[in-house]
Amino acid sequence: MLFDTHAHYDAEQFDSDRRQVLDALPGAGVSLALNPGCDLPSSRAAVALAEQYEFLYAAVGYHPENCAPYVPEDLEVLRELAGHPKVAAVGEIGLDYYWEENPPKELQQRVFRDQLALAAELALPVIVHDREAHGDSLAIIREFPSVRGVFHCFSGSAEMARELVKLGWMVSFTGVLTYKNARKAVEAAQAVPLDRVMIETDSPYMAPVPHRGKRNDSRYVGLICEKLAEIKGVSFEECARATMGNGRRFFGIGPG
Repeated sequence: MLFDTHAHYDAEQFDSDRRQVLDALPGAGVSLALNPGCDLPSSRAAVALAEQYEFLYAAVGYHPENCAPYVPEDLEVLRELAGHPKVAAVGEIGLDYYWEENPPKELQQRVFRDQLALAAELALPVIVHDREAHGDSLAIIREFPSVRGVFHCFSGSAEMARELVKLGWMVSFTGVLTYKNARKAVEAAQAVPLDRVMIETDSPYMAPVPHRGKRNDSRYVGLICEKLAEIKGVSFEECARATMGNGRRFFGIGPG
């Protein structure tokens, strides 16, 4: 019934009980989940996990925080991985200007553009990470008008969310919606039509209330759906149906 469109099950936080967590998801109402890669090793791991679970899909790419080792030849590796039938997107890619120790902005932008070009070539959607880089992120995606994408864990303004919708993009929200200080995220969620929204846990990070501060997993995605339904003034069932259909269509997974 629920689609967690962004969860990092290859992360080390799941090393002790990964199989138990994944095995429990269908019984918790999670019909689909997508695991994005953050570099070449995690992209390979995401694909390997997706092979083991019918409900789990993968994306492959270089996260901006992890792009320091990138060389153009890595695109060939990503191209090969992207040919796997369980790979539904290029991601997690984008820009992150928050941490001073992150790779230089110029490198992040080059890797972002290279991966957007790959997505255009392969006709795959992209999953974009955008932190403290809203202007540059918008400017760069405009250079690739044929690419469809989602800004995951959306942290921009309602105005930016409306701009993404105009560009034909999707917006995805995490457990941040449930936080008391989440006014900006709530305003953005109010601004986006229900047919352009997806939900995600971003596991193992950003657990929703009342689990905030603990390790997150897809069993909590229902709490995000519940909050989004409240914001949009619809039932939980309608919100779950809409976000499931949106995710299926966006990633090209079965009927949507």
